[in-house]
Amino acid sequence: MTPRAEGGGTPAAALAATVEKLVARDHVPLQIPFLQELVRVPSDNPPGDCAPHATVAARLLEDLGFTVERHPVPAELVRDHGMLSVTNLIIRHRFGDGTGPTIALNAHGDVVPPGAGWKHPPYGADIVDGALYGRGAAVSKADFATYAFALRALIESGAALNGQVELHFTYDEESGGHLGPGWLLETGLTKPEYVISAGFTYTVMIAHNGSLQLDVTLTGKAAHSAWPHTGHDALHAASLVMNALYDWRDSLATQPCAIEGIDAPTLVIGTISGGVAANVVPEDVTFRLERRILPDEDPVAVETRLREIIAQAAARSPHVTCRVERCLLAEPLRPGPGQAPLVAAIQDATAEVLGERVPALGMPLFTDARLYSAAGCATVLYGAGPRILQDANGHRANEHVQLEDLRKATCVVALALSNLLVHA
Repeated sequence: MTPRAEGGGTPAAALAATVEKLVARDHVPLQIPFLQELVRVPSDNPPGDCAPHATVAARLLEDLGFTVERHPVPAELVRDHGMLSVTNLIIRHRFGDGTGPTIALNAHGDVVPPGAGWKHPPYGADIVDGALYGRGAAVSKADFATYAFALRALIESGAALNGQVELHFTYDEESGGHLGPGWLLETGLTKPEYVISAGFTYTVMIAHNGSLQLDVTLTGKAAHSAWPHTGHDALHAASLVMNALYDWRDSLATQPCAIEGIDAPTLVIGTISGGVAANVVPEDVTFRLERRILPDEDPVAVETRLREIIAQAAARSPHVTCRVERCLLAEPLRPGPGQAPLVAAIQDATAEVLGERVPALGMPLFTDARLYSAAGCATVLYGAGPRILQDANGHRANEHVQLEDLRKATCVVALALSNLLVHA
């Protein structure tokens, strides 16, 4: 990719105009087809066979002129995390002599399975009334397109900058991120100073919830349904535990978060399995719960309290054993002073592109951003999306991204990068 020289020391308004022209030039003929092809390749997690999508993404990025590093995660480690294949992608571009800050942009290519209720094919990437529909169109394949074309526009603007921009396209956010950003950071493949992680609204996100997921297994004794008193009913015991959790859940509404944009903690029992037949007393029942953890909560205290409630309810079935296993603990993203340059850079960019300085808020989701923050990288979330998070239908039927929001976010990210890099 050859930079187009347009002189150095460009004032912010002039650079904004240049970037917007470059993005507009590429948006319809290149950026939209780029995103469509990404959406058309399934990358459901589970089951988590995501290397084929990375192959397509790498080819598309190389067609744009980028040098793409392919980093396959070892197969045994992938299996240990319940996935089938993961290849993470890194693009690095140095501005000037590279002595300015290193800024990483991270989006994930794995998606939740599409489910039912779609009015457009979940892998069709149909465009209707200015919106592109498909699983991953918003969360977060859109930001593959946002970040790649933002970097492309900034390079071609010819702005005299100093530092390095990295694009991290990873593939296990839906199962915790440990094979994606977690693995890239642990192996020393990257250590950015600043990170912008995939976002889904106009807002700069400075905090988000964490997630605690527990598997609860009740084990009793099977018996013929004609003589149920000869067995110990694990499903009845499980119902007592679940009812206790649901009763306790009501109290969570009285614990609001101190960070604007995040409400109260939540608790959901998402899956349950057990039993072998209608005429057999169930011997084993397992359910999985998720408790969202606020940024101002202590995860250890949250888990301790949950285990207490489960143990107390299970004790009402003395002949049934209860085992609790943690299957995920994702720490919250907490706001910190290191985020200030990122927030200012994005807000200044939105003032140029959108005519307003967007707010900095928290959100109730949990994302890979927390892994960068835990590694000491100042991290926020920003990307293509609507003004209200739910409008994109992420993780639901009819997920979509408004193409005008994609264009605007691309311009904002390009200008935010220029605000963070050292101007020569």
